[in-house]
Amino acid sequence: MEAVRLIEAGRRALAVTGGAPDVMAEAWQAQALAGAVGGRLARCGPAELRTEARQLGEIGGLGTVVALDGPAVPVGVVRASLLTEVTDVHRALTALGDLLGEVGIALVGVACDTEDGLYWQCIEAIDAVDESLDRVHAMLRRLAEPPSEYGHERGTDGEHGGDRSGEPRPEGGRAPGHERDGPRAVVRGAAESVARPS
Repeated sequence: MEAVRLIEAGRRALAVTGGAPDVMAEAWQAQALAGAVGGRLARCGPAELRTEARQLGEIGGLGTVVALDGPAVPVGVVRASLLTEVTDVHRALTALGDLLGEVGIALVGVACDTEDGLYWQCIEAIDAVDESLDRVHAMLRRLAEPPSEYGHERGTDGEHGGDRSGEPRPEGGRAPGHERDGPRAVVRGAAESVARPS
């Protein structure tokens, strides 16, 4: 499923959460989805986003396992595992930033009205969400830069349209497996498995 559709599904689910367990479950879902989007962009997204995207993938994976320790994720409904493509990178990152911001606000509400054990779990989750949001904002800033500032003429993994192996790119300047580079890139691939917390 396309990234924006999954993100919007997450926002709708978060909007109708009924209590702390539901909020924690949706926070887990959002972090897992952020990690999946980051991992996808790190592998085959625009070259200028690779570093932040890889960091987002790592933070998202860590947040689902550590900061969100065993929330009640609905059985069989891990949205991140349904991700198949990022049709519009800028739109997807903007929507993901909105989702993570809303998750952070919801977690603050839970932390302000809960017992000590869940309070500290919420604080760790808020930290993980904030780190993910920082990476999303960094990628959006990258996309807003003029092409000359991040080397529009450079190849995905090296200079002058080549990769690190020294091989030239195929005709048209696209790296193998890339439909298109840039803010409106289409990034496709099989959905990845997302580990549930034990």
